[in-house]
Amino acid sequence: MPTRRGFLGAASVLALPGLFSPAHAADPASISGDKPMSADLILHHGLVTTLDRTNPNATAVAVKDGKFLAVGEDSEIMALAGPDTKIIDLKGRRVLPGLIDNHTHVVRGGLNYNMELRWDGVRSLADAMDMLKRQVAITPAPQWVRVVGGFTEHQFEEKRLPTLEEINAVAPDTPVFLLHLYDRALLNAAALRAVGYTRETPSPPGGEIARDANGNPSGMLIARPNAGILYATLAKGPKLPFEYQVNSTRHFMRELNRLGVTGVIDAGGGFQNYPDDYAVIQKLADDGQMTVRLAYNLFTQKPKQEKDDFLNWTKSVKYKQGDDYFRHNGAGEMLVFSAADFEDFREPRPDMPPEMEGELEAVVRILAENRWPWRLHATYDETISRALDVFEKVNQDIPLDGLNWFFDHAETISERSIDRIAALGGGIAVQHRMAYQGEYFVERYGLGAAEATPPVARMLEKGVKTSAGTDATRVASYNPWVSLSWMITGRTVGGMRIYPQRNCLDRETALRMWTENVTWFSNEEGKKGRIEKGQFADFIVPDKDFFACAEDEISFLTSDLTVVGGKVVYAAGTFADYDESNVPPAMPDWSPVRTYAGYAAWGEPEGAGKRSLRRTAIATCGCANNCGVHGHDHAGAWTSKLPVADLKGFWGALGCSCWAV
Repeated sequence: MPTRRGFLGAASVLALPGLFSPAHAADPASISGDKPMSADLILHHGLVTTLDRTNPNATAVAVKDGKFLAVGEDSEIMALAGPDTKIIDLKGRRVLPGLIDNHTHVVRGGLNYNMELRWDGVRSLADAMDMLKRQVAITPAPQWVRVVGGFTEHQFEEKRLPTLEEINAVAPDTPVFLLHLYDRALLNAAALRAVGYTRETPSPPGGEIARDANGNPSGMLIARPNAGILYATLAKGPKLPFEYQVNSTRHFMRELNRLGVTGVIDAGGGFQNYPDDYAVIQKLADDGQMTVRLAYNLFTQKPKQEKDDFLNWTKSVKYKQGDDYFRHNGAGEMLVFSAADFEDFREPRPDMPPEMEGELEAVVRILAENRWPWRLHATYDETISRALDVFEKVNQDIPLDGLNWFFDHAETISERSIDRIAALGGGIAVQHRMAYQGEYFVERYGLGAAEATPPVARMLEKGVKTSAGTDATRVASYNPWVSLSWMITGRTVGGMRIYPQRNCLDRETALRMWTENVTWFSNEEGKKGRIEKGQFADFIVPDKDFFACAEDEISFLTSDLTVVGGKVVYAAGTFADYDESNVPPAMPDWSPVRTYAGYAAWGEPEGAGKRSLRRTAIATCGCANNCGVHGHDHAGAWTSKLPVADLKGFWGALGCSCWAV
């Protein structure tokens, strides 16, 4: 039975409107001299969590020219309405700042989104395999069916992956590529033929082609410990034509908007080359079709030629070039291949080679001299401490003050390394990879070692710049609410509690990790991340109140209204009529997106998700009518303070108004 716990910070968020600071009251006359300035958009009658500590709560906001014009109470904000002002009644709904992912791969993910059958959030392997079978039936040759990350076997009620025999049975002729985290990929016989792997194909360094008793490839690719073999094999698949990639990227951004994401920092990625693979996102930026603000880091592509990459890029690319929707953000997450410690927790920790320090120093000096910030992928403290030796050495010659550099991931970082980062003025960007791999980490290192992986609460206590993200789409899901749930509950998506209460965050702190805290990492502090006068009007209205819903519901949240730069980029439910987007259907016509949509939004109710928590609850209840008490959301009722856990018991009956149906 799920448990509820209290959370800190709720009192400030739920404060009475009478506590509103008059210093932030909207004064129509003072905003534009003697002439009142009319807002473009006003939202009123809401519960606005601003994250502005001087003005934490409001009931209404006004937007002008893509920024917040005023934030305050209904009467003050409505005075800014003019004849052309669009007015939206929030009807008491909670408003939050838009979520910003500190580490994701939107550029690469967008190019492939329409081709991928995503198992993100699917709770049953039987459902997942049914999706696969149905997608195989409509995928034309020579296209593949790809399931690329965002899930773990632990999320399935069967607690396992499909066997190669099961995959071959549903797809005898269509190539199927299934990527599970950073540890393995499953290829059916048709995919092995498509990529040309035979008995004579050698395993590459750092990877293994598993073989049967006769020495033939079995269809299993294993990262030992390097994921390069997984990505190199995936790259052999067919690509979409340019116009389809444009469409695919738009659908991916809309999916992020549906989940409340209004901004991201793109961490580059393997087999994503600059500038060629950025042409699609550049076109969308040029055409004014960006619905997610994107700051991108440049990721080296050539082992042993990393220095040349950054020498060339620092000459041709200016730091911060672009605009507020698409701009350069520095280097990384890969700076040199010799410093990349992939986090396959099913394998022993890799030791970085002795040449790491020399190669890393050469690149960091180039970046520091050109005043480019950087980010560095680092899973283990052993890697972080060696990288810090390099950073401290460079700092003696070229002060790093003012460069917003940071480490990514840092699952096993030590307190000593946290202190060294703080002393150098760096930051730590954490992601919820442990929500997907926590079980593997515990199996190898023990539950005690997993209690602070990474030690987010301690980082914040020490005052280090810290923020949160996903590392989507090949390892974890792009769903921000899964990350928020992980930080608040301390649980993996498989349900294992890996963090004690002292290492979990309250809801407001977790929300700040996904909003205002991220802005330091893109050097945009004061421009976004809060609902505050003068900041970008990027905000969301979740489908349920983030501060009042049960903990078990957090990972299922979506947005009913997402606004970026004052424009409604996604709207659903009671706000559906306000949607200003016009994204055409997913291309090609066999795209899995057309059938299954996105995370927990499967297009056909009898398809994926029929074993989800909510569907199971409704089936257990056995009623067809809406519940007047719980809105027919018994999954939420189970985790509430009401004694309704037993749906057929005395309190269960009285707790639900559908009992007599």
